[in-house]
Amino acid sequence: MDLKILSLATDKTTDKLQEFLQTLKADDLASLLESQAVKGRAVGTFLRAILKGSPCSEEDGALRRYKIYSCCIQLVESGDLQQDVASEIIGLLMLEVHHFPGPLLVDLANDFVGAVREDRLVNGKSLELLPIILTALATKKEGLTCGKGDLNGEECKRQLIDTLCSVRWAQRYVIQLTSVFKDVRLTPEEMKLVVAKVLTMFSRLNLQEIPPLVYQLLVLSSKGSRRSVLDGIIAFFRELDKQHSAEQSSDELSELVTAPADELHHVEGTIILHIVFAIKLDCELGRELLKHLKAGQQGDPSKCLCPFSIALLLSLTRIQRFEEQVFDFLKTSVVKSFKDLQLLQGSKFLQTLVPQRTCVSTMILEVVKNSVHSWDHVTQGLIEFGFILMDSYGPKKILDGKAVEIGSSLSKMTNQHACKLGADILLETFKIHEMIRQEILEQVLNRVVTRTSSPISHFLDLFSDIIMYAPLILQSCSKVTETFDYLSFLPLQTVQGLLKAVQVHVDVHSRYSAVANETFCLEIIDSLKRCLGQQADVRLMLYEGFYDVLRRNSQLASSIMQTLFSQLKQFYEPEPDLLPPLKLGACVLTQGSQTFLQEPLGHLLSCIQHCLAWYKSRVVPLQQGDEGEEEQEEEELYHELDDMLESITIRMIKSELEDFELDKSADFSQNNNVGIKNNICASLVMGVCEVLMEYNFSISNFSKSKSEEILSLFMCYKKFSDILSEKAGKGKAKMASKASDSLLSMKFVSDLLTALFRDSIQSHEESLSVLRSSSEFMHYALNVALQKVQQLTRTGCVSGPDGQNPDRIFQHLCDITRVLFWRYTSIPTSVEESAKKEKGKSISLLCLEALQKTFSAVLQFYQPKVQQFLQALDVMSTEEEEAGVTVTQRASFQIRQFQRSLLNLLSSQEEDFNSKEALLLVTVLSTLSKLLEPTSPQDVEIEKTDHFAIVNLRTAAPTVCLLVLSQAEKVLEEVDWLITKIKGSVNQETLSDEMTPEDASSQAVPPTVHIEKAITMQLGTLVTFFHELVQTALPSGSCVDTLLKDLSKIYSTLTAFVKYYLQVCQSSRRIPNTVEKLVKLSGSHLTPVCYSFISYVQNKSSNNPKCPEKEKAAVSKSMAKVLRETKPIPNLVFAIEQYEKFLIQLSKKSKVNLMQHMKLSTSRDFKIKGNVLDMVLREEGEDENEEVGHCISTYTAGQRTSQEEKEEMPELM
Repeated sequence: MDLKILSLATDKTTDKLQEFLQTLKADDLASLLESQAVKGRAVGTFLRAILKGSPCSEEDGALRRYKIYSCCIQLVESGDLQQDVASEIIGLLMLEVHHFPGPLLVDLANDFVGAVREDRLVNGKSLELLPIILTALATKKEGLTCGKGDLNGEECKRQLIDTLCSVRWAQRYVIQLTSVFKDVRLTPEEMKLVVAKVLTMFSRLNLQEIPPLVYQLLVLSSKGSRRSVLDGIIAFFRELDKQHSAEQSSDELSELVTAPADELHHVEGTIILHIVFAIKLDCELGRELLKHLKAGQQGDPSKCLCPFSIALLLSLTRIQRFEEQVFDFLKTSVVKSFKDLQLLQGSKFLQTLVPQRTCVSTMILEVVKNSVHSWDHVTQGLIEFGFILMDSYGPKKILDGKAVEIGSSLSKMTNQHACKLGADILLETFKIHEMIRQEILEQVLNRVVTRTSSPISHFLDLFSDIIMYAPLILQSCSKVTETFDYLSFLPLQTVQGLLKAVQVHVDVHSRYSAVANETFCLEIIDSLKRCLGQQADVRLMLYEGFYDVLRRNSQLASSIMQTLFSQLKQFYEPEPDLLPPLKLGACVLTQGSQTFLQEPLGHLLSCIQHCLAWYKSRVVPLQQGDEGEEEQEEEELYHELDDMLESITIRMIKSELEDFELDKSADFSQNNNVGIKNNICASLVMGVCEVLMEYNFSISNFSKSKSEEILSLFMCYKKFSDILSEKAGKGKAKMASKASDSLLSMKFVSDLLTALFRDSIQSHEESLSVLRSSSEFMHYALNVALQKVQQLTRTGCVSGPDGQNPDRIFQHLCDITRVLFWRYTSIPTSVEESAKKEKGKSISLLCLEALQKTFSAVLQFYQPKVQQFLQALDVMSTEEEEAGVTVTQRASFQIRQFQRSLLNLLSSQEEDFNSKEALLLVTVLSTLSKLLEPTSPQDVEIEKTDHFAIVNLRTAAPTVCLLVLSQAEKVLEEVDWLITKIKGSVNQETLSDEMTPEDASSQAVPPTVHIEKAITMQLGTLVTFFHELVQTALPSGSCVDTLLKDLSKIYSTLTAFVKYYLQVCQSSRRIPNTVEKLVKLSGSHLTPVCYSFISYVQNKSSNNPKCPEKEKAAVSKSMAKVLRETKPIPNLVFAIEQYEKFLIQLSKKSKVNLMQHMKLSTSRDFKIKGNVLDMVLREEGEDENEEVGHCISTYTAGQRTSQEEKEEMPELM
């Protein structure tokens, strides 16, 4: 039978073939076709013959063809056919589909829909035929019976797609069904249906099946609905990430949640690659992605930004056309997130309305963590973004060697957080990815070396963190070695930072080998001796470090002391009668036109005297009677150093100014080498005197002769200090204030102050009376203590020995504070000043200032030790009494002491009142009050008052007025922020309603209603506030200017609120009654008085007093002031008119008459006042006509009467 069909098919005509096929039953023909297909013998030729004998022009042929199609579809889906046979059959069927009449095409399509609904498809191979059927159906123009009515082909196709998307899709052929639609021409509505259906299937698939489905969906997106596709993919993975991070149960989403995190992140990485590849082929998809994310940023950023979308954006930076746009967007998002976070943290009002959400920085660091799962396409973007943040938001400027931030405090904090985020990104990426460590390190070092004119502390900190994590990279990275070749060309701070970052931590006391370690240390000291030939800054660092090395390893004492002794001998005059005892000229080097310090002699002597003191206190008491040769040599060396210091002391006291060639007639200007050299030498002498004072005090044992020597050394110090102050005083206050740090150690300052103020031992009285007799010396000691505390507050450490040791610094702080506190409370300033009238600050005032700085420093650096600090101040208590005393109790005791002093000061006579002391006391009290715990509930105002003692004729304007206006500006800023938030939420809701229109009507109460009510209440309060203030006759100046600007701001805010309701009205919501009341309040209470206030300002500026010809400069100055004050007036009028314009639009859209309470300014015009013009012409003369210009003033008319404009206002002055 099959052979006969094949032979008849070879005839030129098909009549005989048709007749033969009509004699066969449909089931027999189907069985014959099935047997041929299963055997795989020329099934294509046989099927082609049947189709040839079944023309669609005849009804029987068309029905036979339809049955053959149905049979072939069942065969293909049965799975009994070979792959190539099934493909051949489907190919033949595709070629013949367009011959079908419309009704049979509808039946074929319905068969597919029924197969999908009833889950009759086995492998989905036959679905390749469905897009051809739908395409052929869409071309039919005749009426077809589809569903409940007669439709044309295009409408039938729409209904079939609608039905197909409404039935349940089996999980196993979701991907094939999605690929069906890529070959069908779809309208935008059909695209939305298909995309929405596919997106809902995500949660029903296994995790590994999602990437191929996303690929098909991206291919489909080239027809439209790109934003819906991207939003659906991002939203799905955002929810998955949330589920994993929250470790919730698997029942809430699907079995996907049970998938391990690494599998999820691998799938996310694959999908990101698919999306980026699709964007390379279709740039419009990338533009839609950026548009979608930017639109979402206006509302709730967490709905569009998540770790998945951020990783997608970073991967997108590999496409050059999107790189800059993506980085700009991410930078803006980071900064906006930090600003929003700070605004929320600083406002209780906003915290009650807006929930705290995940910061963008947390999401980015989550991306860094997830990038370990083969996200190589993301890591490069992470590195670039990290450096962009550090470059853009790091410290910008260098002032006196320090990085300075420019801008408001809010922007400073935001910049610091953004820069820190960049460093965290790079450090965490460095830790996770070994392959890119070299690149990160090279980029960091490139910035350190090349940016000599801008601050690089943030890069040095990052470099230090990298080395701490992976110290062995110093050996493997050639860039580190290359960087050290440039050390001599880099600034000192950069070199110090690099050396601190790369220094190796070695335990010299390990069990490895004591001898080897000692040899190693000695080799290092020998290498360090080369530093003695370097610049002064290098030598200074060496001297400061030697004492710490000696204190930690006494075995190195001999080598260190010998080095210091040899260095001192180069500048010491051995002749006992030669004055001065030191070669100051050798300490200063002149090269060409430059003169600079070569040897920091004071620091050298300071290092020697501290090493000697340590040796005498620690080593000598431990030595036995019989000493070896080495010990004897060391002893001789120490004695020789003692003799040298003693000789220097005696000769320094004997030396006069002329001996140093530095008398008052010497040149101290900074314009020539001689003056610079004299300045350096004078500073060296002062440093030497300070070191010798400390040395002699340490060996004095409270002898009177030593005290006299100390006082003589101080007088020598004071001579040079007075000369420098006098020479630098005229017109160069900056030089005078920029004094070098004192060389006295903090321990000596503590001991000296204790001896001067608290030592009452009888045997010490004679010695100390010599020092106490000099008030200048006591002032000097207190000033040095104050300088040390200020240095601690500024840098976190102090100069001198143990200056880097926080525990020792804290102990010295406690000792100093105890003395200062006792001195201030024992001898009040009033008593002291009545006894002695001296120039400068009194001793008690210096004590109080140092106390204030000390309290601030302790709270800043030693917060955990506050209890110990306050305990150290109470010297009278015993250990038993200290046991149960809390910080609050101790702070309360100290506060009562200072309160008593403040009350005594306030109750004193007016001529005895010291405002500086009062201010310091208030600062101390406010600092100590931070230590108090709340012991009562929040204050409740029992009685409200409209009169405050602080508001009087002197303070009302501008002080109080500007403070109140600044608070109003802050509230306006918060309201503006809220309006922007809810506007973005409305936009997001509009987009989601477009994608899911069936959900729009189900949302009865919008989520922003409570925020709208809060905004309305705040704006109502502000309108009432400005209503009162605008009716006040403020004096010309900053008050008027600020008020006019703030009025413009509130009208701009009201306009933004009205625009928001213009958006809201599109979603068939009506305007709340509270908003209507707000509009009524602004129209009746604010706008009329605003115009009256404008008239008041203009009239006041036009009534300026006349000035004679000789005072033209003063007149021009006053005119400039008037112009500056009246400049905000046009802005205010424009803001009012904009508000009224949008109110009219809202009235039309909402069908509510919001303008019934508004008094429109119907005729604003410009006019030239002739009388004013004539008066100005007469005053300035006929020769200056061209300078007059047009005297233009803005006036308002209409419904506002002249009586309202001339209404008298209550004067504030």
